[in-house]
Amino acid sequence: MKYGIHLPHAGEQATPALIRRHAERAEDLGLEDVWVSEHIIVPRDKFPRSPLFFDPVLSLTWAAAVTKRVKLGTTVLVLPMRHPLPLAKELATLHNFSEGRLILGAGSGWLKEEFAALGVPFEERGRRLDEGIAMMRAVWSEDPVTFKSLYIPAVIEGMTMPPMPVSRIPLWFGGRAEPALKRTIRIGDGWHGSGLTADQAAPIVKRLREARPGADFTISMRVQWDGTDRGVLRALVDGYAAIGVEHLLVAPQDRNVDDWEKVTEGVGALAA
Repeated sequence: MKYGIHLPHAGEQATPALIRRHAERAEDLGLEDVWVSEHIIVPRDKFPRSPLFFDPVLSLTWAAAVTKRVKLGTTVLVLPMRHPLPLAKELATLHNFSEGRLILGAGSGWLKEEFAALGVPFEERGRRLDEGIAMMRAVWSEDPVTFKSLYIPAVIEGMTMPPMPVSRIPLWFGGRAEPALKRTIRIGDGWHGSGLTADQAAPIVKRLREARPGADFTISMRVQWDGTDRGVLRALVDGYAAIGVEHLLVAPQDRNVDDWEKVTEGVGALAA
């Protein structure tokens, strides 16, 4: 099992200093990766404690600058909310600056009000996700590039958009709805599940592994732990390992009140 932690870039306790501290500590502890989440603009009443989310790409760039080995992941970027071209530029830059350490966790999103605020049709989010991924992969690999889009406003005819990534950026999809699983099997490099017990995740993991048996496909789960009882964390690890999960991202149970230090140190003890 490989382990990652969520960086404190969201919630009441989030600060640039703590993002840096936990990124450095994750590297010192031998963890595999560090992760950040995304919301751009949210309804205030749905986040009564703290709606703070630092930008995920900039937060990972900040973490990349103070580390050398630990990988940098998004859990997850809501790609349909963003235009793929500036996002592809940002991600390629981060990947290159970090010498190939980015993992792009991607999803279609769930917060309808956020899409409305950004002027993006919520009902098209799945189609825009597929088209956005195809567009980014085109500009990351073709020079010149021509791409015909149906849903995303773009005219790309004989264009060029360096820098191209120094290596392939792994793409892990979140989500467990049928369209998300089919997309993961078809074009993903991994599945990044969330909010499922080991028993609930087991049939999904079995299906994904049967469809994608190679070592080039990673099965990951995001789990929550409050940092208090390491036996609880050990039981979570054992349960997911038994069904074939290969990577765990551990996030605080409640980012506004949990002790991030205890979470990081607890995960580090597993990796030791």
